[in-house]
Amino acid sequence: MCMDPQTPYPECLEYMYSLRRFGIILGLDTISSILKTLGNPQEAFSCIHVAGSNGKGSIASALSTILTKAGKRVGLYTSPHLVRFNERICINSTPVTDAQVIEAHEAVRKAAAPGREPTFFEYTTAMAFYLFARETVEWAVIETGMGGRMDATNVVSPALSIITNISLEHQAYLGKTIPEITYEKAGIIKPKTPVITGVRRPAAMDVLTRVAAEKKAPMFRLGADFRIRRQKDGTFTYFGMEHTWPGMKTGLLGRHQAENSAMALAACELLKARDLEIPEETLRKGLSENRWPGRLEIVSRDPFVILDGAHNRAAVRNLAGFLAERFPKKNILLVLGILDDKPYRVMLKTLLPVVRRVILTRAAIDRALPTQTLLEYAKTLCRDIDVIEPAGKALGHAVATAGSDEVICVAGSLYVVGDVKAAIENDPSMLQRPAQNQKSIYD
Repeated sequence: MCMDPQTPYPECLEYMYSLRRFGIILGLDTISSILKTLGNPQEAFSCIHVAGSNGKGSIASALSTILTKAGKRVGLYTSPHLVRFNERICINSTPVTDAQVIEAHEAVRKAAAPGREPTFFEYTTAMAFYLFARETVEWAVIETGMGGRMDATNVVSPALSIITNISLEHQAYLGKTIPEITYEKAGIIKPKTPVITGVRRPAAMDVLTRVAAEKKAPMFRLGADFRIRRQKDGTFTYFGMEHTWPGMKTGLLGRHQAENSAMALAACELLKARDLEIPEETLRKGLSENRWPGRLEIVSRDPFVILDGAHNRAAVRNLAGFLAERFPKKNILLVLGILDDKPYRVMLKTLLPVVRRVILTRAAIDRALPTQTLLEYAKTLCRDIDVIEPAGKALGHAVATAGSDEVICVAGSLYVVGDVKAAIENDPSMLQRPAQNQKSIYD
């Protein structure tokens, strides 16, 4: 299947999506074998490896933007995608083409040896590394899928590693406790290779400290080795290991993005120490121009619609804090869908108190939690609830019924956000208010 070099793009995607989705506990032998057959393309570029529970994509995209503006040819590998598969593999902030996806798919398909079938993530990781080598990428920023120690991306030898934070997630694969999960994520730490972290939990920090010491890896901690001070005008001052940069500003919304930016800036400090030229003006421009779709992304101001893929405890706390601070009158209409492996009760209990009404929906993926399950608990927290599927239809209903003082927020899952973005791309008119509705006060 899909062996002809002229195979249509949709058939290649169909093949990839037919592969098993998980399997990281089975080790790195399969991905290593594929990459060896491909000539070990992961050795053709320098890279930064990013793991953690939240903020991976924001940090990775910031570093990609900064390095691109510094004149480097930069690869960026992230997951999941929102609308199109190509978003996972970017070069100089641009998703690869359909033709490149087909080329990489054919190469990896031929390189996959008989035996254990690669998982979807192993397969796409090999595709990304193949394309980065083919396209002469100089630096790649690589985001783990989940965990780290047995993640398919953990075949790289990075210039530095970043571990953002640790929370309870993917417990069926990573462990039941914070120390167990931390151990898996700490698996990306390499011998004598710097590691930057935003971890604050003592139980997690103990594990990171031990692993870093065992591997003689220098560790740089947010709040200890580098820190930030927020200013009232929305900027922040970065106090680093060797540099102090006042008036820094990120292009991403949310107070938590200042800390994510600090980790990106700390990484740049370490790269500068390796004689990689990154002028201060480039840092400022890259940080302020960074965009990361689906994370507090405003897609319309009339009506006011914001999309956020918050999908775990820490992420929904950040979202709830942003909504409460930005819209204190609780005039928020929340469109919410959650996957079945997420702590939906905690998520509902965190988000619903800061909103006025809710539309429960479901992503078009088999792991989506049934809306009835959400409803049973949601109705104990909020009186005004509708249930509308699919997610695109739920957004359409929200736009049609939102008052001029209401903000529409889509959240709970990147898959829900992706479905909504796809619906908007397919029919941009769905964001048009009914004629009888007044203009948004947020326009």
